[in-house]
Amino acid sequence: MVLVTLMWSIAGVVTRHLDSARSFEVTFWRSAFNVLGLGLALHWMRGPTLWRGLLRSPWPVWVSGVCWSVMFTAFMVALTLTSVANVLITMALGPLITALFSRLFLRHRLAARTWLAIAVAGAGITWMFGNSAGGGDANSVLGTAVALAVPIAAAINWTVLQHVNHGDADAHDMLPAVLIGAIISALLALPLAYPFQASVHDIGLLAMLGFVQLAFPCLLAVRLSRVLSAPELSLLGLLEVVFGVLWAWVGAGEPPGPTALTGGALVIGALVANELAALREPRPVPR
Repeated sequence: MVLVTLMWSIAGVVTRHLDSARSFEVTFWRSAFNVLGLGLALHWMRGPTLWRGLLRSPWPVWVSGVCWSVMFTAFMVALTLTSVANVLITMALGPLITALFSRLFLRHRLAARTWLAIAVAGAGITWMFGNSAGGGDANSVLGTAVALAVPIAAAINWTVLQHVNHGDADAHDMLPAVLIGAIISALLALPLAYPFQASVHDIGLLAMLGFVQLAFPCLLAVRLSRVLSAPELSLLGLLEVVFGVLWAWVGAGEPPGPTALTGGALVIGALVANELAALREPRPVPR
């Protein structure tokens, strides 16, 4: 899982080294190469039946696919509008939003520490967003708002996965949802990406993102969810924020500003404290 977060975290610094590709063109090429990587991998894993059954997939697969498409698209668009630190720290709200959705839609009880963590992390995001608005930086405000779509879509996606797998021996195969999301993202970005301006250098970098930063780690994460507990996955997933900010600082000369540091400290601190407390709680012994 540490390797997965390390691969996820390279998107920001790689994007900063593009020559001419911008916004939706970046999203298109990244998603298109993600489709290619996922298509090859899933065809090898599932065989020709994958393509015959893709359009006939049940509704949870399609809902999950739409969520993946929002995550793929909003993340890259947000990176073109605001700093890597703001995007990644905003995305770190995902575990807490997921916990809230689990309480609302799956009736899972939340501990008091989780409600406290939600409040503290929300204050951190409000601080980041409010200071950006006060500074008159419209792009930063818009970028933070777009970035919020990523943890919200991720929370919906995780809630659907929990619903599908909860006590259901005939749970659907959710791996094709990642491929559906990549296809939707590429198709949505295509008309907005025209006319293409990406150089050969840009396409090479975006191909690396499609294969290395998305396709391979997403498949790994799905496999690891069978082995690691949810608190362990959430806590290790926070390393993407740390790695991503460090990559942007060292590899692109983009140090996190004071607003991102203070707001991010509240978000990350709340998340780490909540997940560490969850790990310390006694686990039920299976019969």
